[in-house]
Amino acid sequence: MRTASYSHGNQLSLLHQGEQFFPALISACDRALSEIYIETYIFSLDPTGLRVKAALLRAVRRGVAVQLVVDWLGTGDDTIAQLRAELEPAGVRLLVFNPWFQRGIVRMHRKIAVIDQRIAFLGGLNINDDWITDDGSAEPLPAARWDFAVSVSGPLVQTIHAEVLAQWQRLGPRPLRTRLESFRQYVSSRQAWRAVEVAEAAFVVRDNLRNRKAIQRALLQALGRARSSALLVTPYFAPGRKLRKAMVHAAQRGVEVVLLIGVGQFAMQDAVAQSFYPRLVRAGVRIVEYRRTQLHGKLAVIDGEWATVGSSNFDGLSLFVNHEANIVVRDVGFAASLQGMIRAAVAEGVTITDDDVARLSLPRRLWNRFAYGLYRVVLQALTLGSYTR
Repeated sequence: MRTASYSHGNQLSLLHQGEQFFPALISACDRALSEIYIETYIFSLDPTGLRVKAALLRAVRRGVAVQLVVDWLGTGDDTIAQLRAELEPAGVRLLVFNPWFQRGIVRMHRKIAVIDQRIAFLGGLNINDDWITDDGSAEPLPAARWDFAVSVSGPLVQTIHAEVLAQWQRLGPRPLRTRLESFRQYVSSRQAWRAVEVAEAAFVVRDNLRNRKAIQRALLQALGRARSSALLVTPYFAPGRKLRKAMVHAAQRGVEVVLLIGVGQFAMQDAVAQSFYPRLVRAGVRIVEYRRTQLHGKLAVIDGEWATVGSSNFDGLSLFVNHEANIVVRDVGFAASLQGMIRAAVAEGVTITDDDVARLSLPRRLWNRFAYGLYRVVLQALTLGSYTR
């Protein structure tokens, strides 16, 4: 079963943290000639967000068509009102994804930018300062948030552009007939992309139309084929049964399985993740908690050959509910660069041992089980049972 449509001839650059990502994004916006599309879950009006906003205003003053999509929950009503007041009079077109939960619980968690159909960016970074917490508390972080994005040029940019354009058209006010025609074209174009086989890079989205399990399926296939190593990175770990079993099976057949996980941001999320520790550790999965700063990257490298970077956490919301976007790469050089950065972060983390699991107090074990039980009930309801299938 195909999960991704690969294309040849793409040039990729791995961008680590905001220090590399935001200058590249702003520079591309400043060179834009015709159009800019940006989708982001969070657009903060902090020093970083103000720099990006200024670049968008400079672009629209040059006559560039600028379209911005933000998520209502991630960005917040007050910030959206400020963005509207400053951007729309200048000519920037702004759409808000799912305000006041009008479309249910689903969120637009993607982070994508496409400039002039020439260069695209995607990954895990929102438009916010990565030295400040992103949970609303605005507390300074001890180090820059650990995260990645990828810049893409080449044929794959057209695929990414078609997706963000389809998203824009789905969100905008249009007659029903126009919506149906756009959806028909979207479906046919997705089918055409899937017909492309054997190449280097692919764009994989998760939505609630035709791609409900695309990102999870890509991960499952990569884990199922793993021969030597599987490095997995996520800030929030609460995947469904299939992904957990795939990790266990890989470890049991001798694959080095390493899970680098973020901790310390949300107590309930930490408890849910820790509820899986005993079985994973017993099976031979190495779990490493990253405590140096906020870990926000969503990455995987398999056998030093296959890699993915994107917005999708390894949890129920990302894999079964929200709109997400990842790039999947089959390239030894790219995978080696990413693998080196992951292993460096693993060396900075704290490995959870059998003794650590055994020393968990009874109250802590009960709390972890309760947290997972509650999470499981909620996700079962939100996914109509798909979470545990």
